[in-house]
Amino acid sequence: MKYLKKYRIPFSGLSTGKHSFDFEIDEKFFACYEHSLIKEGNLKAVVDLQKQENMLIATFDIQGTIQLTCDVCLSTFDSPVHLQERALVKFSDEDWDNDTDEVITLSKNDYELDIAPLLYEYINVAVPPYPKCSENGDGISCDPEMLDRIQNEEDSSDLDSEENIDPRWEALKNIKNN
Repeated sequence: MKYLKKYRIPFSGLSTGKHSFDFEIDEKFFACYEHSLIKEGNLKAVVDLQKQENMLIATFDIQGTIQLTCDVCLSTFDSPVHLQERALVKFSDEDWDNDTDEVITLSKNDYELDIAPLLYEYINVAVPPYPKCSENGDGISCDPEMLDRIQNEEDSSDLDSEENIDPRWEALKNIKNN
């Protein structure tokens, strides 16, 4: 977890106004999260921090590629990612457990903003629910050899299912809807 310390922005010494920070995100970042959907990637995050007297506005521009496994052919492929997000950071002395997706509350004594969890969440939410080479890759298609194997398996299982029909159900084939 020491690796994630570099994803902290010390805002206490910053002047009021806009500040920009660049972060590289790679497999070391994803390795810090045990159950991450993504194991490898090459991304760059540009974080613009607008410091105001009583709040911070952080805008994230994340670009690069993440490595996914195709749900159809099981090949790994690089999927391009480009996303933009925004988070508001409020300062309060009260205990505030009602953080939302867009509003984060910090104590007035805090001096840095840890963006690692935000980056992790934003990137993982961008992962498609059913990754496919042809849909999520950049100009690639599924492995033709694997698709042939899948098709051959389906064809042989269809033949097997027709040959292994239980004779008790065979009589039902002759019933027609009137």
